[in-house]
Amino acid sequence: MTYATVMVSLALGQPNDARLQVAGELAERFEAAIVGVAAAQFAPPLYFTDGTAAQRLIDQEETSIKRCVSDLEAQFRAATRTRGGRVEWRSAMDFPARFVLAQARCADIVVSGGQSPAFSDSFALASPKDLVMQTGRPLLVVPDRVNWLDLRSVLVAWKDTPEARRAVADALPMLRKAKEVTIAEIPEADDDRSDVAARVTDVAAWLARHGVTATARVVEAGNETAAAQVERIAGDVGAGLIVAGAYGHSRFRELILGGVTQYLVTQSAHCVLLSH
Repeated sequence: MTYATVMVSLALGQPNDARLQVAGELAERFEAAIVGVAAAQFAPPLYFTDGTAAQRLIDQEETSIKRCVSDLEAQFRAATRTRGGRVEWRSAMDFPARFVLAQARCADIVVSGGQSPAFSDSFALASPKDLVMQTGRPLLVVPDRVNWLDLRSVLVAWKDTPEARRAVADALPMLRKAKEVTIAEIPEADDDRSDVAARVTDVAAWLARHGVTATARVVEAGNETAAAQVERIAGDVGAGLIVAGAYGHSRFRELILGGVTQYLVTQSAHCVLLSH
């Protein structure tokens, strides 16, 4: 397995430099094509108008959106000019998430920016929380402060769920290029430690059969949240990438109460590969 096509989702009114840098590096490492995508939709005003005034407002807003999307294309082409390989741009006047989800059919992996926990504008931004649930592809979330894809050490935040299994399989191309891979599981309160050790050992053995040397680790449960523990372990092993399954609990529960996925797509300082 490899990544033959890398897709990067750009957003209006958001920093795009980090995701462009990481997507370009990913395409170079795997000699992959790179596809840039962006879309935005006219947001109706909160007040009502009609006739000529309404049409003038619509025309002005659509012209502004087209100009912004054109600027994103210029930024994308400038960032990929020296990358080599096939470069493609796709854009539309559409809801960003809907457009990116449709275009993801041609990609092996989708690169997106992270976002703050604050309300996001669905007319201008494809939220990574939506993308990870619906793309059917692994999502690589790149924080704005990251300036390169550091694969010297990778942390697999293991939980014995279908989502985590898919995430590790989806991450195989990057895991093969990593110098160190750590598989860590944080036991639940009622978990038997020997069972947890057997699970992470099994994953390490499976990776070994795919040419990846990994260290299995059972983390001592503490008083921190699971998200804080994942971040702390990533710091301990110097991870430049965290691999995890998305929404091990229900998405509604995570959005309301918070959880590991919610944290990883909004606040983590590390690149995160998520699969659902």
